[in-house]
Amino acid sequence: MSEQQQAVLVGTGPVSFDEVVAVARHSAGVELAGDARAAVARSREVIEKLAAADLPYYGVSTGFGALATRHIPAVKRAALQRSLIRSHAAGSGPEVEREVVRALMLLRLSTLATGRTGVRLSTATAYARLLDAGITPVVHEYGSLGCSGDLAPLAHCALALMGEGPVRDASGALVEASTALAAAGIEPVELAEKEGLALINGTDGMLGMLVLALHDIGALLRVADVAAAMSVEALLGTDRVFADDLQALRPHPGQRESAANLRALLAGSAVVESHRGPDCTRVQDAYSLRCSPQVHGAVRDTVEHASLVASRELAAAVDNPVVTPDGRVESNGNFHGAPVGYVLDFLAIAAADLASISERRTDRFLDVARNAGLPPFLADDPGVDSGHMIAQYTQAGIVSELKRLAVPASVDSIPSSAMQEDHVSMGWAAARKLRRAVDGVARVLAVELLTAARALDLRAPLTPAAGTGAVRDLIREHVPGPGPDRHLAPEIEAVLGLVRSGAVTRAAAGAVGDLR
Repeated sequence: MSEQQQAVLVGTGPVSFDEVVAVARHSAGVELAGDARAAVARSREVIEKLAAADLPYYGVSTGFGALATRHIPAVKRAALQRSLIRSHAAGSGPEVEREVVRALMLLRLSTLATGRTGVRLSTATAYARLLDAGITPVVHEYGSLGCSGDLAPLAHCALALMGEGPVRDASGALVEASTALAAAGIEPVELAEKEGLALINGTDGMLGMLVLALHDIGALLRVADVAAAMSVEALLGTDRVFADDLQALRPHPGQRESAANLRALLAGSAVVESHRGPDCTRVQDAYSLRCSPQVHGAVRDTVEHASLVASRELAAAVDNPVVTPDGRVESNGNFHGAPVGYVLDFLAIAAADLASISERRTDRFLDVARNAGLPPFLADDPGVDSGHMIAQYTQAGIVSELKRLAVPASVDSIPSSAMQEDHVSMGWAAARKLRRAVDGVARVLAVELLTAARALDLRAPLTPAAGTGAVRDLIREHVPGPGPDRHLAPEIEAVLGLVRSGAVTRAAAGAVGDLR
């Protein structure tokens, strides 16, 4: 656990977005709260009574999925749970990122803590200790259909709890689970009735990736407004179209917030003032400049909707069967990933469009027919130098891929388990492609920022606005100004680092106040 991060207390209520990020990315530890311990103990009493009964109960004394009609005698039930986890830990492909595994484990622990799953307190506590010790089970790219939840990824985590399979220890070394557990002083868990199902029936993987993506996209929304402001300014666009009374005519909240950011960032720009007035012959700017708030705002509103869905899912107790507050044990379909899968796909569409308009703004800088007097490709010596020509190619390649990634996964379904599970969500697949899309957006915005900063320098002696100028100055601390061609890839990576660290937004906010 990082010394800077306090342990997250997991109770019967939902964990927050910030707590997911803290555990997943910053190695915050976890601890079961008192209310969770009491709730878990109460629900286990219900399961113990059913386990002792003669009647079969799904997941307690029966097989699973299409094999649910078989009654399992008490002497074989421990073997039943082990077999469930071993058989379901059937993932394949590349290893999934540590932050994703930690997020899904936290969210599974959160469901265990509700007291609706029927696990023993000792099992829930051991799961929390696994997270707290920084032990990360190896989870693979493929294996989840998003129904019944993220079975294979969660099964690999449950396998580690049993002391089996490969894991990464707190240092990142690949070791056997038994070795890592012993080093942390954690006894492997021998699962009892119902516990195998409780550890693998959930939307935790796709939900964890949704929360992480929302965190990242939320930060990129402000970066997109900064990049757009720099481009509008350096392309001699007008800021009049961003007036609040014009935005109020179409009352989408995200649009109005984005326009407010653009106004603040462009306030006091000598570049904008240089072409304001009756002598200006430019009647309207291109859509990629003029409609930036409309597109950026639509992305903001999409993020808001996805956040609402994520917050509802964080408050859910997803398992099958569940122990109800009045002591019933009921089968249900709450593990289906459709609600989460839809918004994961929706965000991928929004991400693709956010990158697309950024690339179009960048492209205008490079074309002498559209860049208002700047040199071709912003080159120092056009013909000898290529300037930012190929940086735009990089953007275009990413944007093209983002369009492919925007094709929804959630409209797909493939039957499994002998047609028992005949409609699935593909939410895990939607989440995996969204992670790649978010990475692509950050890279596209970095190229726009790099290009717009160069263009602002080429407008000298005109000076940029305080907000855009602060970002240009920040970039200049890491990347030299205009001149002969240089190795461009490291410069793109340098600006990408400023985007991801939040430095771009902080620089702008330091000059104009917090951005919306």
